[in-house]
Amino acid sequence: MKDEKRDFNKAAASWDTPVRVKLATDVAGAVTTSVRLAADMDVLDFGCGTGLLMLQLQPHVRSVTGVDSSEGMLEVLRTKVANAGLTNVRARHVDLDKGDALEGCYHLITSSMTLHHIREIQSLLNRFFSITAPAGHICIADLDPDDGHFHGGDDTGVFHNGFDRAALRRAFEEAGYVEVHDKTAARMTKPVQGGGTREFTIFLMTGQKPE
Repeated sequence: MKDEKRDFNKAAASWDTPVRVKLATDVAGAVTTSVRLAADMDVLDFGCGTGLLMLQLQPHVRSVTGVDSSEGMLEVLRTKVANAGLTNVRARHVDLDKGDALEGCYHLITSSMTLHHIREIQSLLNRFFSITAPAGHICIADLDPDDGHFHGGDDTGVFHNGFDRAALRRAFEEAGYVEVHDKTAARMTKPVQGGGTREFTIFLMTGQKPE
């Protein structure tokens, strides 16, 4: 695993592949069956990228704020929002490594396939908890342990080769969340280094902030 950041700006223009679109659709389906979305909800999508997940939640809630450290990704998202004429979607550049803060108060925090790019998981979950509204929810999707194969040998900016669900549940609880549950949200088959393919599973872990 390499400490330096991956350059997501370069990847932004070609990010929305059919595989990633399907993954986002599967994760969105898992979110909507885990948390009851409502017209008075404000949602934060952390590591939103080009908005593949958040734009599927957008029609069902009051507002969605996408935050990402890549301006290139956010520019693609802003173009989508402008083209669709959406008025309840915001895109914010937030780079925690440079001292930026997560601000606001949200009824739901989502994140998909971003956690393995974060070095300090507990610190991030603690930040999430501080901006979750009382009785609000968190939904995080990421990889089950993958032995480092998911990224095909390019582990730039990857700090975790997937997550042990039991350990991550404990981290959610340490942050303050209750009713922490996990389920398999998606499966993805990808070529792996050395030839052949492998199926990877992506879980959704949910928790709720006490009232």
